[in-house]
Amino acid sequence: MIIDRIHGPNDIKKLSPDEIQMLPREIRDYMIHNLSVSGGHVASNLGVVELTIALHLVLDLPHDSIIWDVGHQCYTHKILTGRADRFQTLRSEGGLSGFPDPDESQCDPFVTGHASSALSLGLGMCRARELTGDDGKVVAVVGDGALTGGLAFEALNNVGELGRNFLIILNDNNMSISENVGGLSKHLSTLRTSEGYLGLKAGVKNSLERLPGGDRIVESIHRTKSGIKQLVIPGMVFENMGVMYQGPVDGHDIDAMREMFTRAFSFDGPVIVHVLTEKGRGYEPARRHPARFHGIGPFDEETGAVEKPKASSYTDVFSTVMSKLGEREPSMVALTAAMKDGTGLARFASEYPDRFFDVGIAEEHGVTFAAALAQQGLVPVVAIYSTFLQRAYDEIMTDVCLTGKHVVFAVDRAGIVGRDGKTHQGLFDIAYLSGMPGMTLMAPKNKWELSDMLRFAVCSMDAPVAIRYPRGEAWDGFHEKRSPIEYGKGEMLLSSDPGSHGPRVLLFALGTMVKTASEIIDLMADEIRADLFNARFAAPFDREFLEEHAGEYDIVVTLEEGAATGGLGEHVGAFLSDIGFKGRFVRINAGDGFVTHGDPGYLKKELGLDAQSIADVLRSL
Repeated sequence: MIIDRIHGPNDIKKLSPDEIQMLPREIRDYMIHNLSVSGGHVASNLGVVELTIALHLVLDLPHDSIIWDVGHQCYTHKILTGRADRFQTLRSEGGLSGFPDPDESQCDPFVTGHASSALSLGLGMCRARELTGDDGKVVAVVGDGALTGGLAFEALNNVGELGRNFLIILNDNNMSISENVGGLSKHLSTLRTSEGYLGLKAGVKNSLERLPGGDRIVESIHRTKSGIKQLVIPGMVFENMGVMYQGPVDGHDIDAMREMFTRAFSFDGPVIVHVLTEKGRGYEPARRHPARFHGIGPFDEETGAVEKPKASSYTDVFSTVMSKLGEREPSMVALTAAMKDGTGLARFASEYPDRFFDVGIAEEHGVTFAAALAQQGLVPVVAIYSTFLQRAYDEIMTDVCLTGKHVVFAVDRAGIVGRDGKTHQGLFDIAYLSGMPGMTLMAPKNKWELSDMLRFAVCSMDAPVAIRYPRGEAWDGFHEKRSPIEYGKGEMLLSSDPGSHGPRVLLFALGTMVKTASEIIDLMADEIRADLFNARFAAPFDREFLEEHAGEYDIVVTLEEGAATGGLGEHVGAFLSDIGFKGRFVRINAGDGFVTHGDPGYLKKELGLDAQSIADVLRSL
């Protein structure tokens, strides 16, 4: 295999032209075979194989730098920088990350897992290299979906002032995760399909050159800031911001891209090269269904079929309840940030298209937009993953909580998400939401409670409210325990036998940790007298119950799948101290570090969030 001869950066330059042309097919076959076992981001990576090869042929890594926006399309880059022999470990414990990671290679300058940051990072690197005299090239590869993020435009506003070269690759595949939306998407569509622009540019140039003195006119036009494109496409958004625009170019033609990238590097200033790629290229199932093959588990290599889960997920439950509420509550609307399928809102969007909004990769805008919808009497349900919602912290605080708007946040992928790793674990939402004045935060113990909480949030509240729920299978335990939701109140699920022996322990569990707490009770049935209390609310938690009953227990234990600092345990501990609790208090949580990638069960055990580990902690007391 040609891949076997690539052991490190720049080894690709040792290959013959014929081998270069054969390499994309080999890389695609290698990726498809391995990803069918490990899962991963299939469609996006199949779309940038030739683009990555072209960049590696014109750059000197790691002296030069490539910054991958979002980062999940870096698999070919990893293979070409000497990590092919570890590719089968992708996203598994101790293996390669599914995103760029400087701990793996000097060719990964940053951990990039959230969209729209590459331009700011690249501009910062360029400015630093100006000051240090480093002549290394800097390239930012930005997807057309990521370019909708406000951070990208903030960077573009500064990029135009840069006096040295900075190459921005606009990877235009007409999709982010869900299909792209908005004015920028339409503008790019015009550019990518404007054969008239390309032909007219050449026609104008040829006509001018035939005139006396025409060569000087053409040269003069090239020297102007706007160039010939301004004659044809008024208000070119990039060049009006001081960035030279080149393209579009076929993102699967290695030679054409090499030529254009080389030409772009000769310019003393920022250049954006518009590259047209196809998600899922070379693998028909992914090409036909790119959203399905965005982030996918193991699949059948021949057919692309994925084994359907036997049980519904929390996202499935959310989707079903939203559909039913949509019929019953005409004032309810739904919105998401380029994650219609991932958040389960595709069904609602199909049934109530006028009441569904996809704002693109723009979480901050989406939250403020929702606040305005609420101000006008609608009830917006904002479905965003925990890790991405934290980008809109200020907007939630100022535009929603400060004004008391009835916005419902469906915080999907809360807690451990597993194989996507550090940038995607949803461990901080309890901390950043529970500290906001006026915010109500709930977490369901099972799928039935998610349904009840969503109905309660939409129909019975008139203030900011968030519901956090995990990725994966929706638990059905304690289905017989379905007491009505009462604001700020938890529920007692299991009470110990008064005649049993051992210290009396209160397990004050939130969300997914109710299941774990029930497992602890089974493990320690002969050692402790344990009561299991379902907290339901992280903010406000049930102070009345604790004030009345905490003194009956030798040990109070809070259990949450979230960060330590700012978490439920920290708030409960402070309250117990205030009321003079004399017993032992234990906080079980995920700690305060960034959690790497791996199987969720493995990660929970490593963090001490599994039943056996918690039982061992209690025994040590």
